Amino acid sequence: MSDLPQRLQELVEDFSYCEGQEKLEYLLEISEGLAPLPAWLNSQRDSMDEVHECMTPVFIYADKQDGRLYYHFDIPPESPTVRGFAATLQQGIDGSTREQVQAIPNDFYLQMGLQDVLTGQRLFGISAILAHMKALAV
Repeated sequence: MSDLPQRLQELVEDFSYCEGQEKLEYLLEISEGLAPLPAWLNSQRDSMDEVHECMTPVFIYADKQDGRLYYHFDIPPESPTVRGFAATLQQGIDGSTREQVQAIPNDFYLQMGLQDVLTGQRLFGISAILAHMKALAV
């Protein structure tokens, strides 16, 4: 797990302490912390990267500042599971370098135990969000 940025590693560890439905409850709690789309991006939503693999409309924008990446998401509030994973990534990755983002294993969420509480379709969406974030980090 040493390939994870420190804050993301901490979040993964937090999930590892949860059992069963607690994992889903924690994910939903984290979803409340997803930062709203900044006002300056509202008019640019159509130019944001869309994660077509998700059933939920997910739009991502990577803001690159001084060699660091900061991600912005636009995800409907009625999709708390997807928002929770996006918030986990946002909180865990923001401020990372391109190299740090690229080094994150695509299946790192398995260490969180999410496969025990989410369907395969949801897990596929999670992988797709991370893949898009990596693509935007180039």
